[in-house]
Amino acid sequence: MMVSKLISTCELKDCPTLYATDRDTLLVQGETPADHGLRIPAHETLVEIPMELIRKAIREQLI
Repeated sequence: MMVSKLISTCELKDCPTLYATDRDTLLVQGETPADHGLRIPAHETLVEIPMELIRKAIREQLI
């Protein structure tokens, strides 16, 4: 899979980030929430990202 960084909340490596793939999908880097109370299948996960990351991506017409 080829991955390209679209946008981040900062210029460091450890910030919420959106990536595009060559599969026409998005990868999301963010915090792993612990106390969400949801039942998630073992093959899936949740990540929490700030709304500002999505707003920034929309403003820059990346998604």
